[in-house]
Order: sequence, then C-alpha cells, then structure tokens
Amino acid sequence: MSDFVWETADEIDHELANRFRNVRRRRKISQERLSEISGVSFGSIKRFENTGMISLLSLTKLAMSLGISDEIKDLFSNVGYLNIEEVIREQKNMK
Repeated sequence: MSDFVWETADEIDHELANRFRNVRRRRKISQERLSEISGVSFGSIKRFENTGMISLLSLTKLAMSLGISDEIKDLFSNVGYLNIEEVIREQKNMK
C-alpha cells in the first residue's frame, strides 16, 4: 500500500510556525521579548514565523521560553507501527 503525501515540507514548516506564532501572541510576548528570554536572535524568530525555517536547537529554546517544551519532547513518541515487521524488529532491538 502506498502512502500519499498531500503537503510539502515547506507547508508543514509554515503550519508549525503559524501555530508557534499563535501561542506566542496568546501569551502576549513580542518577538523582541522572546528573543531576550530565549537567547534566540530576533532575526531567527522573525524568519521562523515568516518562513518556517529554524534550527532544532533554536526551536527548542523558544519552546522552553514559552513553557511548551513538552511539545518538542513528545515529538515522535507516539509513532504507530507500519507493519508487523516493525514490531518484531523493535522487540529484537530491545533484547
């Protein structure tokens, strides 16, 4: 069975950036203030919110500053299995 990807990586990154911007605005924190408390440059924050481009380290720092680091820590934690072979492979690797 073939899976179809309906979104591009850029589209996913933009959506992530939009969600992040919404949280920042909801918390009433300006980009400038977030830069001060996170240690991430203002330019990086602005670029992220406009393009979706950011390093993982900077994204983690921003998430920590907004109190949403669990969202990053939980990434890939609930990934389902594609088939039984993955289950067997994982069980073998745990031994």
